[in-house]
Amino acid sequence: MAKRDRARGAGRLRRAIAGALVLALAAGAGVAWQTGAAERWWHELRADAGAPTDPAAVAPPPEVDVPPVVVPPGLAEAADGAAALSRREVRRALAALGSPDLGRHVLAAVGPLEGAGLTYESGAGAPVAIPASTTKVVTAAAALFLLGPARTFATTTVLDTSGSVPRLVLVGGGDPLLARDPAPASNPGATYDPPRADVRTLAKRTARALRKAGTTTVELGFDDTLFAGPAVHPSWKPDYIPDEVNPISALWVDEGRPLPGRGPVADPALEAATAFAQALTRRGITVTGTPTRTPAPAGAAELGRVTSPTVAQIVQRLIEVSDNAAAEVLLRHAGVADQGEGSFAGGQRAVERVLSANGIDLRGSVLYDGSGLSRDNRLAPAVLVDVLRLAASDAHPELRPLLAALPVAGYTGSLANRMDLGPDAGRGRVRAKTGTLTGVTSLAGIAVDADGHLLAFALMADRVKKVKGLLARTAMDQAAAALGACSC
Repeated sequence: MAKRDRARGAGRLRRAIAGALVLALAAGAGVAWQTGAAERWWHELRADAGAPTDPAAVAPPPEVDVPPVVVPPGLAEAADGAAALSRREVRRALAALGSPDLGRHVLAAVGPLEGAGLTYESGAGAPVAIPASTTKVVTAAAALFLLGPARTFATTTVLDTSGSVPRLVLVGGGDPLLARDPAPASNPGATYDPPRADVRTLAKRTARALRKAGTTTVELGFDDTLFAGPAVHPSWKPDYIPDEVNPISALWVDEGRPLPGRGPVADPALEAATAFAQALTRRGITVTGTPTRTPAPAGAAELGRVTSPTVAQIVQRLIEVSDNAAAEVLLRHAGVADQGEGSFAGGQRAVERVLSANGIDLRGSVLYDGSGLSRDNRLAPAVLVDVLRLAASDAHPELRPLLAALPVAGYTGSLANRMDLGPDAGRGRVRAKTGTLTGVTSLAGIAVDADGHLLAFALMADRVKKVKGLLARTAMDQAAAALGACSC
């Protein structure tokens, strides 16, 4: 046999032995973990040598030959949220805001994400503009601040046995995403759709409790009194219902949308109760008459409960796909928590108090709804910058879901198909909430520039000619992308 062949044979033998050894070690490890021997050995090792600070510091058994751990160099410098920015470079990056397509009233504010003050602020005429859906940034921040990211909302059933026929009451807890069925259709624009509560599951749990109590026939009432005031804001255009949003309710299914082939839902709470009654019937419970609106009696025993996603999960979805309905429901929850009133007015006062309590100057801003559909809303871009800074501050980790929810330019949510005409380097480096109404285009978010500096920005134009809508949006996209591509 040639020397080379002998060497190959020896190599194959070593590899076979090594392979067998690895298999034996793996098998032995499995037995060891099952018997607890390995766990005791691990605790003894930690007691003797202390916990290693790096996985690479853990020495392998002497029988196993492993290559050394290679730590790759950093791909980029860490982002600096408090770095001094150059006004000249920021102004140069925002050159696209000078496009005549944006109209005569364009406002901009840019500053470091951490710290205070603005590196750049511009605007002709009034210092505030119609914010459109960038309003949702403020709504989400106020809801997270007042409710906390882990808060959930329960839809329940309670039983009143004081009458001749037991009366079951469906109680709305303001779950914005409550569904008819366990698996509602996902929004095609969402990268994340949280698991939702549904009335079919609630009916199943309630029917089980009723049968256990010996009850198979009930009257059905429904309680939507958690929220107050008008269900539709007077400043909304009539055609917004149902194209953009439905009447806001503490009790609804599928955000008040009708089943396919049916007309608009005039009373979302009644629609939810009807869907619940049908689900109860399928579970063998007889529902007499039609559902009626009635407050839940004090002290009535709870029979069933389903729970919404957390506020953080709701914020993730409403920011990413610009969910008007969810934003309006969270505004009312903020009003309940802060003012004891779940209405447009209560929510507005709650938002103003949260901003003022955190040292954010409103600068003449006023918001009448939570979604930004109202054309009476006015917002200074600096307020949006300050809200984003508040969400990024170490003092308020509960607000971090707001930043995480911002769509990524060119990749997710409402920005998935945008910023494709601006600087290439801007895509993926900008995260922002969009705002669009007839004659209005806006963006508010954060960017990491080419040098790793973190910026907060808000860009707004509210006198765009109708025929220039798409061109105006492109100009604003180019300005935002340029912030991500610049060395600011």
